[in-house]
Amino acid sequence: MSDTSRAHALALDARDPLAPLRKRFRLPEGVVYLDGNSLGALPDDVPGALDDVVLRQWGVDLIRSWNDNDWWNAPTRVGAAIAPLIGAAEGQVVCGDSTSVQLFNALVAAVRLRPGRSVILTDPDTFPTDGYLADSVARLCGARVRRVPAGEAAAVLGGAEGADVAVAAYNHVDYRTGELRDLAGITRAAHDAGALALWDVCHTAGAVPIDADAHDLDFVVGCTYKYLSGGPGSPAFLYVARRLHDVFDPALTGWHGHQEPFAMEPGYRPADGIARARIGSPPILGMLALESAIGVFRETGMAAIRAKSLALTDLFIACVDELGLEVATPREHARRGSQVAVRHDEAHPIMAALIERGVIGDVRPPDILRFGFNALYVSYSDVVDAAAALGDVLASGSHRDPRFAVRATVT
Repeated sequence: MSDTSRAHALALDARDPLAPLRKRFRLPEGVVYLDGNSLGALPDDVPGALDDVVLRQWGVDLIRSWNDNDWWNAPTRVGAAIAPLIGAAEGQVVCGDSTSVQLFNALVAAVRLRPGRSVILTDPDTFPTDGYLADSVARLCGARVRRVPAGEAAAVLGGAEGADVAVAAYNHVDYRTGELRDLAGITRAAHDAGALALWDVCHTAGAVPIDADAHDLDFVVGCTYKYLSGGPGSPAFLYVARRLHDVFDPALTGWHGHQEPFAMEPGYRPADGIARARIGSPPILGMLALESAIGVFRETGMAAIRAKSLALTDLFIACVDELGLEVATPREHARRGSQVAVRHDEAHPIMAALIERGVIGDVRPPDILRFGFNALYVSYSDVVDAAAALGDVLASGSHRDPRFAVRATVT
């Protein structure tokens, strides 16, 4: 990149209101980390919090910690901390279990809430797990899956088949290209057709405003190990609109979601409110690491995060344009998440060469180099350095070294 580009990046860093938050994360020296859309960087508060959980709460207080350290209420307490990040009032978000479990429970509940309707509408290019689960729920509930691109969903819902759709289940962003879907429009079309809407916000929670209440969303599921930096395998969250709490009937009904869990009754009576979305014992270590991690969000707001995210991706797109590469991510702000996807036939070896140079992104088949931008810790200088490294790899042809042709298990 030119000296002008570097000077511009330094100037942007100097007046970046979020720049001080970078110090709240442990970022290795010499690394430009642009894969926070797969695994967020380690927040500096987490190791100390986990030490306390393991050594004192578990090691000393033992089982008393369910009461004395309030382990019992962690799923709803952490859910309440996540709620403002997705535009939800308190009492509608619960945390615990994996994304797959939360999606399964929400999909089944949505189908059950629309008896007589047999279609689960979803994207042919949805994240694979979402598609697998839609098929599984269809088999279980006697429904069928219709795969319709997000851009065509509103038209299908508004047509004759809309009357048979129980739930429209879409990703808020395309995990490969970073295209942001029309959450408000698809939700509105689903409701007009008498259907429900379920949104997977794994690639937007903590990076893009979601405004669950304002858009009258029904169900929202999101993971917490990407932009929320909860750590590998940290528990997912589920939002259920308050108006659905009394009729929410999930597939998996565990004792933690019982009205009186310690009555040990043989029959299930659902708890009131969002607590009925709890299932079994939550992963306490991961849950409390996540609780510590998301504390940084109390120091800023989603509007500021979104503004910087767009500025970072604008800068990276401009740099990639200088390199003459194809950008698969939409340029319009309203259609862009917090990542930039670059197409190249040699995506895998190019990324391997970049990672060796300390620029970490990832790859999605068949030809996508994917770069994620977490506004809490990515700097404008990082953007220019990453683009410069990409240009050097391409100009030198270093990615054609045979060792970069060997693909790792995780890409």
